[in-house]
Amino acid sequence: MKLTQKEYAIIVRSKTRLEALIERFNTKAQTKFYIESLGGNYEAYEREHDVFYQSLNSLQTQLSKYIKHKTIDKSYLPSYIFSDKNIIIVIGQDGLVANTAKYSNSLPMIAVNPDKQSYDGILLPFDTEDFVYGIEQVLSNKHQAKIVNFAEVKLNDGQSLLAFNDLFIGPASHISARYKISFNGMTEEQSSSGLIISTSAGSTGWLSSIFNMAYGISDQFEIKNNSPSLKKIAHKDISNNPTDETKTHHRPQLKNDELLFAVREPFKSIRTQTEIVAGIINQKSKLIIESMMPTQGIIFSDGVEKDFIKFNSGSIATVGLSTQYAELVKNTK
Repeated sequence: MKLTQKEYAIIVRSKTRLEALIERFNTKAQTKFYIESLGGNYEAYEREHDVFYQSLNSLQTQLSKYIKHKTIDKSYLPSYIFSDKNIIIVIGQDGLVANTAKYSNSLPMIAVNPDKQSYDGILLPFDTEDFVYGIEQVLSNKHQAKIVNFAEVKLNDGQSLLAFNDLFIGPASHISARYKISFNGMTEEQSSSGLIISTSAGSTGWLSSIFNMAYGISDQFEIKNNSPSLKKIAHKDISNNPTDETKTHHRPQLKNDELLFAVREPFKSIRTQTEIVAGIINQKSKLIIESMMPTQGIIFSDGVEKDFIKFNSGSIATVGLSTQYAELVKNTK
């Protein structure tokens, strides 16, 4: 594999909540009045904003000693073309890593947590104190990386969409989705709130809430059901202190080359069935969904509803693993 020398770093950021509100209300004073008039804590918004800019300024200053760089807002990602001579640095919340990864062209990404008091940082192994180590490792081609395979949905009209964390297929509003689902040789019509298809990276996000619900219900009620169970493809991740129930999580056991789909709130009726509720998608299997919704059917990825493709009657979606991937630089210091 030919290694390309990195010549430019691209810093990807998103607007702070305060910046977004100032854009809406024109001035900081008007923004403060709006927040406080609703009983909100303006100082919390200002603190978050100030901490982010302290981190961003520190990152830019330190980075200048190693490599040229420029900063772009995440809104430019769909049209920005990254070069193989780039290093991508993401500074912000975990979701920004997912949003950036789909446009990264598998370039090394260094993810920086700007505010450890506010962000969990599951996908943010670096901070402004140690990210330089990641830069040095990438520049010397010695870095270690976590490879994350994308989920991909392809429509029969040629449209496609990638997902770093998860895909949603279903209705655009609070109505029932109607579709035909095919998986592992089985086909049935369904009515539900839609489907979540998760990658291994996204298994601790939206998908985990479905597992939490499934476990919560089954723990409260004795359920006798021979249909596929989420419990068959999940396990309880208990903290070291088993008496601390607040640290109990339900997470699927997913490999990097696997996807997991789960049907949300499937409804059984004369015309609709509930036998196919969850399953593992891998290189040998795909999930096929045929829309039976005349309007309001959509597919979006990674929680970004604005980045969607329509999924109405006549549309057939094939979901599987993509050949594209993201390269997240590890903090091995």
